[in-house]
Amino acid sequence: MSTSVAKVLENAPERKVPDHSVHRATETFFYDNKIVRNFGLATMFWGVAGMLIGVLIAFQLANPSLNMGTEYTTFGRIRPLHTNAVIFAFVGNGIFMGVYYSLQRLCKARMFSDKLSKIHFWGWQLIILSAVLTLPLGFTTSKEYAELEWPIDIAITLVWVLFGWNMFGTIAKRRERHLYVAIWFYIATFLTVAVLHTVNSYELPVSWLKSYSGYAGVQDALVQWWYGHNAVAFFLTTPYLGMMYYFLPKAANRPVYSYRLSIIHFWSLIFIYIWAGPHHLLYTALPDWAQSLGTVFSVMLLAPSWGGMINGLLTLRGAWDKVREEPILKFMVVAITAYGMATFEGPLLSLKNVNAIGHFTDWIIAHVHVGALGWNGFLTFAMLYWLFPRLYSTKLHSKKLANAHFWLGTLGILFYAIPLYWAGFTQGLMWKQFNAEGMLQYPNFLETVLQIIPMYYMRGVGGLLYLSGVFLMVFNLYKTAKSGSLLSNEAAVAPPMATMEEAGNRHWHSWIEKRPTQMAIFATVAILIGGLVEFIPTFVIKSNVPTIASVKPYTSLELQGRDVYIKEGCVSCHTQMVRPFRSETERYGEYSKAGEFVYDHPFLWGSKRTGPDLHRVGSKYPDSWHYHHMLDPSSMSPGSIMPPYPWLFEKDIDMSTTEPKMKGMQKLGVPYSDEDIANGNEALLKQANQITAELNKEGLEVKPEREIVALIAYLQRLGTDVKVKADQQR
Repeated sequence: MSTSVAKVLENAPERKVPDHSVHRATETFFYDNKIVRNFGLATMFWGVAGMLIGVLIAFQLANPSLNMGTEYTTFGRIRPLHTNAVIFAFVGNGIFMGVYYSLQRLCKARMFSDKLSKIHFWGWQLIILSAVLTLPLGFTTSKEYAELEWPIDIAITLVWVLFGWNMFGTIAKRRERHLYVAIWFYIATFLTVAVLHTVNSYELPVSWLKSYSGYAGVQDALVQWWYGHNAVAFFLTTPYLGMMYYFLPKAANRPVYSYRLSIIHFWSLIFIYIWAGPHHLLYTALPDWAQSLGTVFSVMLLAPSWGGMINGLLTLRGAWDKVREEPILKFMVVAITAYGMATFEGPLLSLKNVNAIGHFTDWIIAHVHVGALGWNGFLTFAMLYWLFPRLYSTKLHSKKLANAHFWLGTLGILFYAIPLYWAGFTQGLMWKQFNAEGMLQYPNFLETVLQIIPMYYMRGVGGLLYLSGVFLMVFNLYKTAKSGSLLSNEAAVAPPMATMEEAGNRHWHSWIEKRPTQMAIFATVAILIGGLVEFIPTFVIKSNVPTIASVKPYTSLELQGRDVYIKEGCVSCHTQMVRPFRSETERYGEYSKAGEFVYDHPFLWGSKRTGPDLHRVGSKYPDSWHYHHMLDPSSMSPGSIMPPYPWLFEKDIDMSTTEPKMKGMQKLGVPYSDEDIANGNEALLKQANQITAELNKEGLEVKPEREIVALIAYLQRLGTDVKVKADQQR
């Protein structure tokens, strides 16, 4: 066999059988295109819905009146709805669309079960609908990208298992012996997401829509960001890399640039990625060794990530004239470039000196959206444009509209990201600026917020541009579908795998490419190592989370107040983690210690400061300040972009939940005595009456059972267990 023929065989997106083996029995079968179409329609529907909410919350940050004065439409309530709609609804359905189409053709087999495909589709849509119903109502765990409560977590587990059953069943009955690289990424995605979801969803239900994380404080933070970072890795990245390896060669009509590079890319990526989660917790109360481990592996991650990007871009070598003409390829080029930019920026932000400036700022929001809008969004659009004409046996309605979508989307990304980079740099530098006298140049946090409001408006404009392009795509694909008819069952012919002749082992890696079970085992081992190395010392060695004798459990009223804080999504805008920088200790007080969070289920360190850090806010202001601040934030902080919360003054604490909540915490190791639990509501009212008495002294009347009283109690407790110098309690 000549070298050139061998190279083509090595790089082919689907393995071609050598000519000498074609004279044998073949089977006729049919690909299921209807399920692909269904996931495609869901992708577009949820994409529009999720992006509409995204545009709304972008403008809410610039103009708080757009919170609309109801408890169901505040930024804190609908921000997690936006992230879930975009990640699990838009991208999730896009993943299933691409996997169901490509897997059938790579395996030369119809999906294992049409019934499983339908249950998977409708089950996933019901899960998304449950998020739409519960998150605005305030039912949330508060954990980033994992906000859905425990019954929905169980439903996600069941539907994900059905997806895996269908996928592995299809692989088992395949007619193509060789597992192409896309399938490796699909296998790793299924297994790792299953592990991530199971571990992070360890929670104790205390009612039908309320649970507490099984982990506390530092340990909860480590598990959450191991999950959060790797949800980005194995839900937003690896399945899309698999689809890149399938759809890019198809669209360009060229083989993948380097099959060997794809092997290195796959194994190094899934092994290294799983270690990098702690880089989200630099300069926090997480042990230094874990932070350093996250930094080292984050920097290493640049190599496999860029290996994948280079492999994708070089697949288009010699085809750039076609790129200029074909909007699908334009979307793919920008998507892969955005992937490269985001995966360069991730390791950059994991460096401690860079993280010290960028973390908690809008720089992180810009970074995330370059990946989401560019990599996930544009590759999804490319797949939709490529698939719909084939599903409906017709041509794309309008290349001009597709090109217009491309430019609107590209401009949207630029108008979105650049202002947020500017805002992030502005925030990070203003927070740390000292004057000639050695005092903070901007001691009032609100000064930094007012400087970036114009950037928030520009961000919203970018979102509108991006969304307008999506509307063009929906119209274009609607007209495309109308001009043809759905090819629900697409006929295909292939020999059964038992009669396939092998061309011999083409390379050292080929032995595992025919063995899905071994592939799954090796991939699972690769992704488990990093998590175990990080978890075992943190959970087993007590010195990693030293206790502090003065730290006591929350009172029953403070526990209820903490749940109000969680319900309103305050963690979306406020951190509870004072980092050991002079700029932060001057502004907020003593830096945060690991032992202060041992009774926090879940942890509430936050990931973004739209408002100031709250960990040392306890006793900083009188109760009346918090009362007025929640009723009308601008009365205490002129120019504040925080919305008011008038319903907290009207809604009662559900005291029927006090006992089960305290019992749940007791099971999780919080040292409540049985007497504490039995007298929980009595103690709650006693403390509430003390707060209302203080408010009454200033002419403020409120009933002791109102939610605002519980929230004030919680805020006044924050950070007070550790005694610090009086001059630091500003």
